[in-house]
Amino acid sequence: MCGIAGHFGPDRPLPQRETACLEAMGRRGPDASGRFSVEMGSNWLTLLHTRLAIIDLDSRADQPFRRDGLTVVFNGEIYNYVEVRQILRARGVTFTTESDTEVLLEAYRAWGDRLVDHIEGMWAFALHDANRRRLLISRDPFGEKPLYWQDMGQGFRFASEIKALAALNGVRPSVNEETVRRYLVNGYKSLYKSGDLFHAGVHELPPGHNLVVGDNRGVSIDEYWRPEYRPETGMSFGAAVEGLRFHLEESIRLRLRADVPIAFCLSGGVDSAALASFAAKRHGADVASFSIIDPDPRYDESANIAATVRDLRCRHHEIRLEQASDLDRFADLVAYHDKPVITASYYVHSMLSEAMRAEGFRVSVSGTGADELVTGYYDHFNLHLQAMQGHPDRAERRADWQRHVQPIVRNPHLQDPDLYSAQPQFRDHIYLNRDVFSDYLTTPFDEPFTESALSDDLLRNRMLNELRTEAVPIILREDDLNSMRSSVENRSPYLDRKLCDFAYTIPPEHLIRDGHAKAPLRAASRGVLNDKVRLDRHKKGFNAAFRSLFDLDNPKTRERILDDGPVFNLVKRDRIEAAMREPDLPNSFSKFLFSFVSAKLFMEQWA
Repeated sequence: MCGIAGHFGPDRPLPQRETACLEAMGRRGPDASGRFSVEMGSNWLTLLHTRLAIIDLDSRADQPFRRDGLTVVFNGEIYNYVEVRQILRARGVTFTTESDTEVLLEAYRAWGDRLVDHIEGMWAFALHDANRRRLLISRDPFGEKPLYWQDMGQGFRFASEIKALAALNGVRPSVNEETVRRYLVNGYKSLYKSGDLFHAGVHELPPGHNLVVGDNRGVSIDEYWRPEYRPETGMSFGAAVEGLRFHLEESIRLRLRADVPIAFCLSGGVDSAALASFAAKRHGADVASFSIIDPDPRYDESANIAATVRDLRCRHHEIRLEQASDLDRFADLVAYHDKPVITASYYVHSMLSEAMRAEGFRVSVSGTGADELVTGYYDHFNLHLQAMQGHPDRAERRADWQRHVQPIVRNPHLQDPDLYSAQPQFRDHIYLNRDVFSDYLTTPFDEPFTESALSDDLLRNRMLNELRTEAVPIILREDDLNSMRSSVENRSPYLDRKLCDFAYTIPPEHLIRDGHAKAPLRAASRGVLNDKVRLDRHKKGFNAAFRSLFDLDNPKTRERILDDGPVFNLVKRDRIEAAMREPDLPNSFSKFLFSFVSAKLFMEQWA
């Protein structure tokens, strides 16, 4: 887990800019740093790297890593590096380190750009091939590791973070105000639909893509993998359970590889608790867990967390939320993110990373992606009932919904079990209150919800959109920034290609049973995960109310929020002032207020 950056153009970057770039990536890689430069025809190539040592802690594995005409800078982990190394050794390759970086380089020598078909992990790497006079840049299948790039005329440049890219360029990109407006009105699920970032002129390499820069500085981008729904007709529920269990256990096994201590993010839900339980009971891991406890009853998961801790007898650490008396910590977090912190969940998540680092842990395991593989959101229940039309069990599933789900779902749109049978294209609950929030802006913003057609199955199409653009990319970006700010690596076992490919063969009738989402995962973890968590139907989500985090009765806090700043060119101050006076903000308005403050801090800092 590291920071990478580079330049390819007619002039080598000034040495002080290279140094500033390395310093900007210091938290991503506090253990070592390095640089490599070479002439390529009429151009200069420069590669920069900062290292957070996780596998093979010896300096022999530092980067840029060079051998026989190949040079690589690499951010991430190749989890199956042991197995790939065995294959390459059988082909006569000799290794001088125990690192996954060396395996990555030799995998390219063996398979060229198709090395991505042989490796499993999370990565953003840049590999210079001197013989072919080209630079290959690759990003992992799900986008766990970031890669930003610009081509500004004077050269192609890339980096793991915007601040590092700006340091290498010597100038900050300007704020993309249209993205700020989109974020405030439509929320985080809109941010990856347009392709625009919060910074003008900056691009993000999509997940599952390779980018090649030739010696003429031409850029080509190709997709090498994407998740697709291929249902296996006739699959039994038992086969779904066994297949999911097998691939999940294998994914966890691979992601427990590290030469440093590992900790688990533990919420009250099935996703994270199943990972910790499989790690402890199937793989013998000495589990250490970290949890956030919110006193707000809407988000308090302490009872379920305690059940898992008792069952695993793990070393547990709790962080209890308290109101901040000022916005200083929030401002510091926004400054590291180089953009708004997208939701309160990620403000809270950063506390976990800080606590892990303080206790000496360098790797964190989280449950990102389970909802998008095997269901989990409340609208999935309604979509599931639509998918069950014509199925002999549909009446039973509808009765299950009325008995178990209807009493706990709060969104009024989702209280109709036949919603999607009557209105297949209904999505008004996703950009909730967008018309109201648009009225908060000085100039109205109207961008209706759209989704990509990725499957003919309505439920799986919704889940694929969440996996590819609406939910998982946002979670991964925020998790990466939070963990890297504390020099901690974040791993997500549900985001494994073989596990994903299998999950997307499971027919829709097996995904939800007896009013339980994630039915195959719950069944697969029977006897491993405690039943209090395994059978709990409530989904509280990893979240926090705005007033749980910030004291709006504190005059200094109120004054700072309402102080002049560039955000008030976009937002009506009187509407924010009125919202802050409300003692009990509805959930969507609490989220909007968090987004506003986050955007305000970002625009002030970036200006």
